[in-house]
Amino acid sequence: MSEISREILSVGDLNRAIAASLEDRFDTVWVSGEISNFKAYDSGHWYFSLKDEEGQIRCVMFRGRNGQVGFMPQSGDLVEVSASLGMYVPRGDIQLTIQTLRRAGMGGLYEAFLKLKAKLAKAGLFDEERKREIPTHPRSIGIITSPQAAALKDVLSTLARRAPHVPIVIYPTLVQGPDAPAGIISALKAANKENAVDVILMVRGGGSIEDLWAFNDEQLAYAIADSSIPVVSGVGHETDFTIADFVADLRAPTPTGAAELAAPRRDQMLQELDAIMQALLQRISQRVEREAQTLDQLALRLSHALPNPDRMREQMHGWQQRLNQAWSVRLDNWKRNQSHYQSQLEMLNPQRTLERGYAVILSKEESQLYAVRKPNELNTENVFQVRLAEGEAEVRFSDVKL
Repeated sequence: MSEISREILSVGDLNRAIAASLEDRFDTVWVSGEISNFKAYDSGHWYFSLKDEEGQIRCVMFRGRNGQVGFMPQSGDLVEVSASLGMYVPRGDIQLTIQTLRRAGMGGLYEAFLKLKAKLAKAGLFDEERKREIPTHPRSIGIITSPQAAALKDVLSTLARRAPHVPIVIYPTLVQGPDAPAGIISALKAANKENAVDVILMVRGGGSIEDLWAFNDEQLAYAIADSSIPVVSGVGHETDFTIADFVADLRAPTPTGAAELAAPRRDQMLQELDAIMQALLQRISQRVEREAQTLDQLALRLSHALPNPDRMREQMHGWQQRLNQAWSVRLDNWKRNQSHYQSQLEMLNPQRTLERGYAVILSKEESQLYAVRKPNELNTENVFQVRLAEGEAEVRFSDVKL
C-alpha cells in the first residue's frame, strides 16, 4: 500500500482506538501503590495518582463508588484498588477508573467491613429516622472506654473544662482484642440497666484497622441500636470509620470531639441566661411604656367626655395603682423565676452536695482517680482519697465488712 492511500487518523481517533484496545485487553485489575496528589472535588469525585519506585498512573474514582470506601484517603497512603484500565481521550492519558479502594494489606478485613456495613445498612441500622436526639443539657454523662486509654484523659479534661457541673460515670472495658466486643456490649448494657446518665460517649484513640476492629462487631452494632440512651461514638481519628460510627446516634471525629458534642459550655449557658434576663427586662419596660401611653390617651379622652374632673382623677389614680401593682407582680414573678433558675444551677454543683455532709471516696489507679461506686471496690490494701466539703484526705481502711 502506498503512502498516499494509507488511512490518516486524527489524534482523537487514535486515542479512542488505544482506549478500546486497552479495554479489550484488560479486565478488572488489582493495583497497589502510594496515593499522590489526591484531590476531592465538590462534585464528589476523587482524582489522584498511584505510584511506586518504578512509575505512576493517573486514577479517578467517581462519587457513586467512593461513598463505600469508609475513610478519606490522603496523599502518602498505601492502598490497593480494583479498576478498569482505559484512556482519557481528550488528554491522551492512560488512567485507572477505580471501583473499590482499600488500605494496603487490609484486604480481608476491609472486605469484611464493607460486607457487614452493607448488611446492616440494608437492615436499617444506619437510618436517620431511628437515631435518637442528643440532649443539649445532659444531667450526667457516661463514658465507655478503657481506664488505661489515653482517650479517657482527653475526654475527662474536655468535660472538666466545658461542663464541670455535670457528673461523669465511667463504664470500664477493653477496647481492643478478641474479648473487647463482648466487654463493650456488657458496659453498654450495664449503663442502660443503671439508667444513671443521659448520654453515653463510646471512645477510643486512633490505630490501625486491626486496633479498631472491636468496633466493627455485628452484635455491638445491634446493642448500640437497641440502647435506650443516646450514644455518641468517638473512635479513632477523623479519617477512621467503624460500624459503630454509622449506627451511633452521633459520630464525632475524635474522642475529644465526642466530649465537645455532648457537653454544653457552662460559661456559655450563663451568658445565654443573662441575655434572656436582659431581653425580658427590656420587653417588660417597653410594655409598661406602651401601657402608660395608652393610659395617657384614655385620660385625655375621658377629660373631654366626662364633666366631673374629680371623678376622672380618682379613676386615673385607680388605674395608675392597678398598673403599678401589675408591674410589681410581674417583677416579683420574674425574680422568683430567676432565683429558681439560679438554685437549679447551684443544685448541679457537686460542691453543694459535699457541703450537705456527704463525702466522695475516690480510688487512684495509675494516676487516674475514679469514684468508688460499689462496696466490693473497697479494700484494706490501697490508699483511697476522701473528698469533703472543706478539703480532702487520703485514708487506708483497717477493716472492710461487706
